Amino acid sequence: MAGKRGGGPGGRTAAVRVRGTRRRKSSSTEWLRRQLNDPYVAEARRRGWRSRAAFKLIQLDERFQLLKPGMRVVDLGCAPGGWAQVAATRVRPRGRVVGIDLVEAAPLPGAVLLRGDFLDPAAPATIAEALGGAADLVLSDMAAPATGHAGTDHLRIVALADAAFAFARKVLRPGGAFVAKVFQGGAEGELLAASKRTFAEVRHWKPPASRAESAETYLVARGYRGPA
Repeated sequence: MAGKRGGGPGGRTAAVRVRGTRRRKSSSTEWLRRQLNDPYVAEARRRGWRSRAAFKLIQLDERFQLLKPGMRVVDLGCAPGGWAQVAATRVRPRGRVVGIDLVEAAPLPGAVLLRGDFLDPAAPATIAEALGGAADLVLSDMAAPATGHAGTDHLRIVALADAAFAFARKVLRPGGAFVAKVFQGGAEGELLAASKRTFAEVRHWKPPASRAESAETYLVARGYRGPA
């Protein structure tokens, strides 16, 4: 059942071997091997979550108590809808979840998923209207397409997090919260400093569902002080 709480899979299964082929790039073979042997992928299918990323938000919520019934939540870069799905199950029955992505996401019960660019100047007003007011929580699990160059990829994810932060300041109510994926590597220092000026509490945390080899971590900022 998709609404079941619990931050991770249990038990172990035998590893699946994937043979390379001439038609498949080595990187694609590695991705397939990782997917087939990832317990979170299997558990997401079993529970009906749209993606393994759902477990990251579940674990973030269980640690920081981010989601409560009746909240208004924005999910930036929502497709395929794993985070919006988790949020919708935890803010019901009176809460509202609005997601937005450049890629169209399939309709999701309990959420409004918009196709569009959150950087569009009209986006904050459009989302606030869909929410029925200011947001209590803005979520961003966005990641730019990987280039294979670690430094470039780091800068691109930080740029997305900066943009999400600027958006959150436009739509959050005072006291609201902001969660965004960042990559460890130094360039996120300015975002961290700005967050500490704007929110009462700022933390970094890496959920167990984040792959061990990934440099991703999550900035969790609570107690929005309101527009400067």
